[in-house]
Formats: sequence, C-alpha cells, structure tokens
Amino acid sequence: MIGSLCFLAGSLPFYASWAGAVGTNVTFFVGSIFFTLAAFIQLSLSGRSIPHREMSKPDLVDWWAAAIQFAGTLLFNLSTGVALAAAISRPDAVGVGWKPDAWGSLAFLLSSFLAIVATKDRRRLWDPEARTWHGTGLNFIGSVAFGVSAVGAYIVPATGELANEAWANGGTAVGAICFFVAAVLSRRPISPRVKMGTTTNREG
Repeated sequence: MIGSLCFLAGSLPFYASWAGAVGTNVTFFVGSIFFTLAAFIQLSLSGRSIPHREMSKPDLVDWWAAAIQFAGTLLFNLSTGVALAAAISRPDAVGVGWKPDAWGSLAFLLSSFLAIVATKDRRRLWDPEARTWHGTGLNFIGSVAFGVSAVGAYIVPATGELANEAWANGGTAVGAICFFVAAVLSRRPISPRVKMGTTTNREG
C-alpha cells in the first residue's frame, strides 16, 4: 500500500513540480523498496514451498508468479535508483533507467498473468485465500497500466523526448491505484494470539 501511494504521488505533475526532480525520484525509489519488501513477503510466506515434484500445478504456477514479481520489483529498484542518481548529478537527464523499468513492467505483466492462471484453481493452493479474483484482476490491470507507462516513457532517439508523457504518468498513476486497492482488499483480520497477558490458541 505504501509503495503504491509513493508511485501514485510521483506520477502526479503537481507533486513533481512541488518536489522537484530529486524529490520525485526519491519518492519513486522509496516506493520501489516497499514494493520489493511486499514481494519478498509474498514469496516467502509461511506455508509456501519451493517448487518440487509433488507440488500441485496451481501451487507451482503461483510460486512462479510470486518469484517473477519479486524479480520485477528488483528491476524497479534498479531503474528508480539509477534515475535518482541521474537526477542528482544531471537534473536535465531524460529517460535514465528506462530499460530495467521496461523489463520490470514486463515481469509484472507475466507475474499477473500467472497469478490469474493459479487463481482458476485456487482451492488447490497452499492457501486458498492467497489468491482472489478481485486481487488478481486488479493487479493484472495495474500491470498493463505499468506496461503502458513504460511504452510512454521510451525516449525517441530523434527527439530525445518521451514517446508520450501522458501515457508515462497516467499509466503509472492507474497502475498504482490498482495495486493500492488490491492491497487493501487483500488484508485479512488477524486473530490476536496474546490477550490480557495470556496466550490463546486458535480452535479447529
């Protein structure tokens, strides 16, 4: 949720004008770190096994969805980090860090597709509630939007300008909103294990 809000803020023109090139890129970089933390948590959740022969097909697909998503967030770390360094040393630089950003967007798109495949038979997942249709649907739309953003952020060699600034900013904003809503909807109530100084166990 925090990472999504950072990406949403960074994509808004009025925020970029207020924060400046360095501040905006710091926002994106911080957001990418929270994306990576979330992806790592998802990949290493208790109960998830690494791929093995006895693993069901939905679990195998779901694991790869999480692993590819995690790789995508690392690429976003790289792209936003490079862009931040460029903003500090060369404030007028345009399109720095585009390649890892494009590959990260592609990884998100592939991950979201695999998540949809896993959700088709989610009752066979290690955690049936780990994938829901509203979550996978929103994440897929968000990944498509991030892909549109990457296309818009491509630097046209002849002009040295963005291919489409509206696509670049709008795609990031729409993607961030989708990811944020999906994160909110994925939250589940946690039964407290410690109450009034005593430990309680779940029944059933």
